Amino acid sequence: MNPEETIEISGQVIREFFLRLGVAEVPSVSMQDSETLAVILTMEDPKTLIGERGQTLFEIQHLLRTMLRKKFQQSPPHIFLDINDYRKSKEEYLRDTARQTADEAVLLNKPRELPAMSAADRRIVHMELSVRTDVVSESMGEGENRRVVIKPKTSL
Repeated sequence: MNPEETIEISGQVIREFFLRLGVAEVPSVSMQDSETLAVILTMEDPKTLIGERGQTLFEIQHLLRTMLRKKFQQSPPHIFLDINDYRKSKEEYLRDTARQTADEAVLLNKPRELPAMSAADRRIVHMELSVRTDVVSESMGEGENRRVVIKPKTSL
């Protein structure tokens, strides 16, 4: 299936989904890359669709993926849902926090621990710090308490 058909069919399903939720705004649907569909929604009061720590947003994204899986039997597109740039802002925040915490770990020559976060958020932190030669990062803990620990290389 070509990208235009994917956008058209997916767009219909996604717009219908948000319409049934009572969302008046129409989401923008486009191909982010060859396998990922970007669904961007801008609205007045996004809190109910974003939820606490983005949980509702990720659940909606999962529902959309499940719905599209039924439409596209062979290879459904991946979904990237962002509401009012929440995910973009969160990623910038995580990158800034990772850099600041890494600087702190190097300055104090002590490991620093970030709060517990999702696997996707931990991945952003690890990717941000992977370019640095003065620190290493690792995930520690179990389940919902899994967090990133940033250590200066000199203290290893």
